[in-house]
Amino acid sequence: MVNLVVAQRPLLHGLMKMAGIRPYTVEIEPGTTMSFWVPSETITKPKKKDEKPRIRAKPSKPAVILVHGFAAEGIVTWQFQVGALTKKYAVYVPDLLFFGGSTTDKAERSPRLQAECLVAALRKLGVEECVVVGFSYGGMVAFKMAEMYPEMVQGLVISGSILAMSESLSASSLQELGVSSSSELLLPTSVKGLKALLSIAAHKKLWFPNRLHKDYLEVMFTNRKERSELLEGLVITNRDVTIPNFPQRIHLLWGENDRIFKLELAQSMKEQLGNGATFEGIKKAGHLVHLERPCVYNRCLKHIIASFLDSNEPKK
Repeated sequence: MVNLVVAQRPLLHGLMKMAGIRPYTVEIEPGTTMSFWVPSETITKPKKKDEKPRIRAKPSKPAVILVHGFAAEGIVTWQFQVGALTKKYAVYVPDLLFFGGSTTDKAERSPRLQAECLVAALRKLGVEECVVVGFSYGGMVAFKMAEMYPEMVQGLVISGSILAMSESLSASSLQELGVSSSSELLLPTSVKGLKALLSIAAHKKLWFPNRLHKDYLEVMFTNRKERSELLEGLVITNRDVTIPNFPQRIHLLWGENDRIFKLELAQSMKEQLGNGATFEGIKKAGHLVHLERPCVYNRCLKHIIASFLDSNEPKK
């Protein structure tokens, strides 16, 4: 029987290519590769079926990196944002390690490793500076990128995420959501579990036939052992939680009805981050704000990215 999620991939891939991005795999080092969708003009178009594309140019427009969350790979997460951004920006959509076709033989499972590999791959792609947009798990990776590589990251837009997952925050969040572990919530093994995740992540009830839920489970929740280890690698002791002194501007773009990382948490984080941070809430949207209110989200996103880049231009 045809998997419905797999069957719609050619359509999604076609839409991404129409928007101006194409797939490309970066070998960071032997044993570690990352899958990307990159601006079409930066890579060669293969003339033969077995020929692989190669990097041919650096991005000619300001680079924007869209970093996905835990329940889907890059272009599925950002399918409504890519087309809104590619006219003015060079858009890069990576798959983090153990998502999509990205993998590593390294034993480490921390956001730090994800950030290191993502930056190494971007440098191989010719990206020297960029604005990073991170959602949920991808937001934690984006924060780590900005902390470790301030010379590359010009600004951050963060949705539904936090700086780090402390033991106390993890315990209280799980208790409030009524689950025993992050893996139970974010790595569902049944249609019932996936429905529970969607009911928590979305503000409005999303209805899909059970067949589609089943097919999504088969396709999007691969590498379960490694992803479970990624979740374990997120939690740090309370005493290890620090607030970096970010030189970049940071904009928190939130669904006001987010049940996973609530509005109050975002507003508290803004205060912790200091004067370089701003906050914006989007009504009638939950954790999946970029999918539930894409037009509003994209309008806000384009405005803040433009303001980041304008503020980084040298004064005449």
